[in-house]
Amino acid sequence: MREYLVTVLLAAIITYLVTPLVRDLAVKSGAVAAIRSRDVHLEPTPRWGGLAMWFAMALTLVIANYLPLINKSFGREAIGIFLSGTFILFLGMLDDRFDLDPITKFAGQALSAGILLIYGIQILWLPINGITTLPTNIGQLLTVIFVMVVINAINFVDGLDGLATGIVLICAASFFAFSYLLAVINGLNRAGAPSLITAVVIGLCLGFLPHNFHPAQIFMGDSGAMFLGLLISASAITLTGQVDASAINEGNGGNALLPLLLPFSILAIPLLDFVMAILRRVKAGRSPFDADREHLHHRIMRLGLTQQRTTIVLYLWTAMFAFPTVIAAFVPIWFAIFSGVLIFAASVIVIKSTTKNVRK
Repeated sequence: MREYLVTVLLAAIITYLVTPLVRDLAVKSGAVAAIRSRDVHLEPTPRWGGLAMWFAMALTLVIANYLPLINKSFGREAIGIFLSGTFILFLGMLDDRFDLDPITKFAGQALSAGILLIYGIQILWLPINGITTLPTNIGQLLTVIFVMVVINAINFVDGLDGLATGIVLICAASFFAFSYLLAVINGLNRAGAPSLITAVVIGLCLGFLPHNFHPAQIFMGDSGAMFLGLLISASAITLTGQVDASAINEGNGGNALLPLLLPFSILAIPLLDFVMAILRRVKAGRSPFDADREHLHHRIMRLGLTQQRTTIVLYLWTAMFAFPTVIAAFVPIWFAIFSGVLIFAASVIVIKSTTKNVRK
């Protein structure tokens, strides 16, 4: 655990120090977010936050490679995730600068998922009529779809200062806790790609958040949103690979299936916002990717909440789904449900305290 804490700290410090330099570079390069009708920010703000995260990740992995335990995590999967992340980072940087069309971005996202497949990162089984081992081509197709959905879900939710950064931080922390505890309890190797990558993502978000929380000095942009979405989705897929599907039966099926269910519960808020946006726009006869001001954060702000409070509410809602799912794997279910209720109650208090002040 100490080596993972060192990894988190390294990634956080490097990200924090590098981000101002990347901000200056983004301004000089013209990668600046102009103010659009759907935006909440009031001043043009530099993008390319993903470049700072990528640089911090690369340097962190180079240093962490010298740690005895972490060194064992540098296998084929970790290399594939880094290369895929590098590809999608540059795609995002181009989009931040030149505003690429959706088809080009989708093609790039699919190619980034293809890199994961080359390195053996794919969905292997699904809980259909028990446990069904997927044919290779079906598993590969589902992997590409899953990666693209997560990437775009994170991108869609990136609408307020610090919102996507904090949500990914909570997701990464939940993934790390689950993968590490799963290894400890079951006597598995604690040095694996899921734990390593999620530890790095935690550090990246911690280091970037001070620059990105309201009022944001820099946005992560599509470069950061797609980069983080790729890392989270790849970590989720490699995590399912740690579970022996043949060992799942009626007695232990609930806990064993959690690695497969975990991504959907942890990413519930981004995925919900993504699905609602697609359905809303299609129903209105518009393109699914035609932006609007009807995202969850827009609706919450219309209750009278500030950017900061809206962001905190969505942090709490993310934790409300994520933390109980992780806890349920290791403690009685009632305790997990109770923790979720407490987190939800905290979000209600934040909302009510704000709306009460607005009415006054």
